Amino acid sequence: MFQQDILDFLVYLKSAHTSQRFLQNCYLQQKIPEPEKRSYENSYRFLYYLEHGQTLYQTGMNSASAVKPILYFYGMVHLLKACLLTKRPDYPENTSMLSHGVSTRKRKKQQYAFLNDEVKIQHKGLFPYFTKHLFEIDQLPYQKIDMRELLVTIPELNDLFFHYKGQYELVKIGYLGNVELNFPISLLDSYHLTDTSFISKLTNHISEIENKVVDKDKVTITLSKPLSPSAKGPFYFHAIDETFYLPQNRNFFSSNHEIMNHYLLLYNLSMISRYETEWWGDLLHTLPTEDYPFIQQFLTVTSTKVPTLLGHYLLRQNKGLG
Repeated sequence: MFQQDILDFLVYLKSAHTSQRFLQNCYLQQKIPEPEKRSYENSYRFLYYLEHGQTLYQTGMNSASAVKPILYFYGMVHLLKACLLTKRPDYPENTSMLSHGVSTRKRKKQQYAFLNDEVKIQHKGLFPYFTKHLFEIDQLPYQKIDMRELLVTIPELNDLFFHYKGQYELVKIGYLGNVELNFPISLLDSYHLTDTSFISKLTNHISEIENKVVDKDKVTITLSKPLSPSAKGPFYFHAIDETFYLPQNRNFFSSNHEIMNHYLLLYNLSMISRYETEWWGDLLHTLPTEDYPFIQQFLTVTSTKVPTLLGHYLLRQNKGLG
């Protein structure tokens, strides 16, 4: 039902008339001046961003692995721009916003490992722009971040990390539509917190707590309304199982939205596939390192996860939920 609601809504948006009506509704809710005029001005641009983004994803799914990162990355960029038009009718306000907002370091030819690679966040460009205007994150807690940290936050990769390390990086804490969240008591040791401090830490990220119970096995929190798949971290949504997860390790506890992490991963992979063709070719054809299963599984997951999460973002905008 969750997936079908999103697909039905994206079909609804496949006309200039419905796109204009949707944008006008978004602008009215946010009290943006001249909502009718601006929605007319943006309706075709919004429609084409969506169409191009969906086409690039579909093309990527039917293409060889060698070019999937490029197609998925630019498909994501188009979908993000469509989402931005619901909040920023004048986007892009200047040319500095047209850059990607991320950079990669020069790679050493010997013993390069993707999982240990890093990307650096720029002060201007699409990445800092959409993190601010879509997810209300003005300042990131890092200037650079490695690929392993980003991959850890994707619940659909949790089993792969278990096979690799013998332990899960994320723990299941709730289900879509359910107001009860259950946290294993073992998390308190991992986070080096008392139950009171742990609940207080969570309160900074969810404000709808109605009740809390601590027993010998778990900490149970009851919310006034269920968690949303569009919510920021530290909770991450498994789109297939429709469940929510929390990092086991406090070092991975973050308010970042999972969309941000997919963007950084896809940016780096798209750069590698374009400019590090020898390493990329070796990875795909001779499977030499542990990077291969993580990259392949990520590409499979991101091909549907990003369109689903951004589609859900648009659906919530239509319902006035932000």
